[in-house]
Amino acid sequence: MAVVRTRSRGRLLVALSIALLAAGLLWGIATAMASSDSPSPAAGKTTLRLGWTNDPDNLNPFIGYESSSYEIWAINYELLVGFRASDFANVPGVGLATDWQTSDDGKVWTFTITDKSRWQDGEPLTARDVAFTFNYIIDNELGMFLDYVKFIDNVEAPDDTTVVFNCSKPKANMLGLWIPILPEHIWSKISPKEVENKYQNAPPIIGSGPFQTVEWKKGEYVRLVANKDYWRGAPKVDEVIYQTYQNQDTMAQDLKTGAIQTGWNIPSAQFDALNNEPDLESIRAVTIGFDQLGFNCADQKKFPKSTGHPVLQDPAFRSALQWAIDKEKIVSIGYNNNAVAADSIVTRDFYSAEADFHWTPPAEQAYTFDLDKARQALDEAGYADGDGDGIREYEGKPIKLRLYARTESPESQNCGKLITGWFQEVGLDIDYQVIDDGALGDKQYNYEGDQFAPDFDLFIWGWGGDVDPNFILSVLTTGSIENWSDSNFSNEEYDRLFLEQQTTIDVQKRIDIVHRMQEIVYDESPYIPLVYPLDLLAANKGKWTGWVRANENRGSWWYNTQPDTYVAVHPGSVAPADSGGGSSTGVIIGSVIAAIFVIIIVVILLRRRGGRSETEA
Repeated sequence: MAVVRTRSRGRLLVALSIALLAAGLLWGIATAMASSDSPSPAAGKTTLRLGWTNDPDNLNPFIGYESSSYEIWAINYELLVGFRASDFANVPGVGLATDWQTSDDGKVWTFTITDKSRWQDGEPLTARDVAFTFNYIIDNELGMFLDYVKFIDNVEAPDDTTVVFNCSKPKANMLGLWIPILPEHIWSKISPKEVENKYQNAPPIIGSGPFQTVEWKKGEYVRLVANKDYWRGAPKVDEVIYQTYQNQDTMAQDLKTGAIQTGWNIPSAQFDALNNEPDLESIRAVTIGFDQLGFNCADQKKFPKSTGHPVLQDPAFRSALQWAIDKEKIVSIGYNNNAVAADSIVTRDFYSAEADFHWTPPAEQAYTFDLDKARQALDEAGYADGDGDGIREYEGKPIKLRLYARTESPESQNCGKLITGWFQEVGLDIDYQVIDDGALGDKQYNYEGDQFAPDFDLFIWGWGGDVDPNFILSVLTTGSIENWSDSNFSNEEYDRLFLEQQTTIDVQKRIDIVHRMQEIVYDESPYIPLVYPLDLLAANKGKWTGWVRANENRGSWWYNTQPDTYVAVHPGSVAPADSGGGSSTGVIIGSVIAAIFVIIIVVILLRRRGGRSETEA
């Protein structure tokens, strides 16, 4: 899933008719009123509010790719095999599967699923729904999940609680398939021809998870209601509202006032201040994923409509730029030290020592920051500054490259400025621009008619991943071009090894293959991994309890591999029954009422302007 932070819109408008109001009260009201539009909590309902700046792009799991979309699917649907929060281990009963076994040759997997789960419309969930979901993907070659199901020939459901996977080869990643199980009685009516481009999966969304998505105001909020019949135990809150913020600072202020109970991607400048608030705790969470500088590697013989500069097809050119990036400054300046310098596409210090999929380049292979070496490498690759104007040439013309950072990510913008400076120092003309996620995605997956026409040179973005490394490896395969791939990289050895690691049951042998794949990426540089970012989160632990922190207390309270926090979290004895924290409007009203006892004023609050119509990307 893509770890990205998308745009949000909408503000409250307030008019105050006032002559004598203390400056502190005026500031407090203005701050509280700055958050995005949000639904009011339902009367008598306990509402958990979570703030983010990453708006979902689409609620159809065959189209959406934002991390926020995956977060919603993770609690609206269930997986066949889930992940235990404490260590992300695959254990029976966390997903739908309560038991499983495999044949001696690793080609036949048999799962027993619970008979207690039901769809949110009351229909029973059976093994036939599981078989349908996988066969729907396999038979129709649906791209978002196709790399998960390689070597699965077909899936059968001999009875309501048994599902059998028949594979052509051993399936090493069988327990790590992040595929939401879908209700056959709904999705069987959806044309496979439309599912990847037209079908919107508009709320209310029928799943079997602990919450059901019932409302989405794009750019503002997503509202889910608790599934009180959830077979693993009913959630302790009645609603979850994901509040989309236009900026991080506004979200931080709403955390302080209690308007929201937790925030994702809080601003680093506010981290310590929030942690010092009486009820709040801030954490730096280790996550799966990396942020990178990416190149448009599209082969223009195969994709003649690509606008990527031809030099980007040359691994020698791309690799030369590895020397021109100071990752220590990227960490300190770009991320305010809330990240770790990256060297590979598989996260460091996430896996156990016994099964560590991360590859570290040997010292003799490692790129360091050295602008002179970058210049030398570019010279040796044939990209010299022939006319002495300070800009290197390709076929007699100056090399000018478009570099895109993202509006939604201050970190990517910081990095973009640094990288622009370094690349200019080694003789490249960089056209640096900041655009929003949607615009960048449109450029990466651009078409002219029916011809793929990626319209970019360089970009700064990031990837999340699954516990199993298969997904993050898949985005650089040739088969992912025009699907997950955002770099259009193609390498025959890499493609062959990708298939081989999926069928290698021996863990150490699989690790060796995965290491070699990372080495290929390091050498050919379709990406230059910049950092392994730390997620900055804060939660109200003074008035709320039940927060479940993942991955041996190093991970997040909420992440799309497990729904534990959502099910367990609830107000403590201090919190009021309506625990939604209220909206920012509620904070304002409280402040105004208090002020009336001090000074006599007339306060006119104009309600927020009409809500926007519900749309989907």
